Amino acid sequence: MSSARIAVVTSGAGFEYDVDLPLIVAALRAEGLAAEAVAWDADAVAWDGFDLAVIRSTWDYATRLDEFLTWADTTSRHTRLLNPAPMVRWSSDKRYLLELAGRGVPVVPTRVLEPGDQCGEADFAQSAGVVVKPTVSAGARDTARYEPGQAAAAVRHARMLLDQGRAVLIQPYLSLVEEGERALVHVRGAFSHALRKGPLLTEPGVMDNFRVPHPDLTPYRPTDAELHTASAALAAVPSPETPLFARVDLALGENREPVVMELELIEPNLFLDTNPRGLNLLVEAIAEAGLRAA
Repeated sequence: MSSARIAVVTSGAGFEYDVDLPLIVAALRAEGLAAEAVAWDADAVAWDGFDLAVIRSTWDYATRLDEFLTWADTTSRHTRLLNPAPMVRWSSDKRYLLELAGRGVPVVPTRVLEPGDQCGEADFAQSAGVVVKPTVSAGARDTARYEPGQAAAAVRHARMLLDQGRAVLIQPYLSLVEEGERALVHVRGAFSHALRKGPLLTEPGVMDNFRVPHPDLTPYRPTDAELHTASAALAAVPSPETPLFARVDLALGENREPVVMELELIEPNLFLDTNPRGLNLLVEAIAEAGLRAA
């Protein structure tokens, strides 16, 4: 049983920048497991040689979505994949926010424009400004916010994405995000730890694909309301399995109640290098899943 082989799945960027990756691999090996980091798109990987494959830092998935989803489906036929392929597919497109809202989860108000839809300045009339982003994106790529007087620029942004065949999210800019987003990390459905992140879209009208994705991180103790909202979001995931890992990103709405900004189930940064307890919880969960699969 202790010889379970576990692939911690990453990417070229993950090998270079994921500080959690070596911590996870080392901790699994310390548990007597044969763990190694493997790029999801590496040539000639025998995935059936692993008892378990855990997705961690496949940070290029959004720009290669069809290829990545095909990989997830194929790999799950050869080994146990976590999070599982159907959950990965569901979480890969931010249209899931509409599903969460339909299940009673408080989310940032969201409208979707599909390729072929027409839009004009009236579609971007929000008193505090508007955020425009593609439904498939990671690290806030191709995302910007616009102030009320910048509706024409917001239209151009949306039309650019639509012309590329990409669906678009339109959301109001939540002014209280200036107090920071809350990132609540969960392992096996239970709260592990949280951090507060500084505001990301600090310059109106600027689409910066090289911005720091998690500025000004600080440890954070979530409120009861935030914990409840995060749990409600996870409970609404349309899957019979509990996610091995999840990060629920929240912000405060104008009534100061938490709303879901994103529910990250594919490759979220879990900030384990700053939280030994979280690292231990995740490694324990991976080890148990690997031993069961062996």
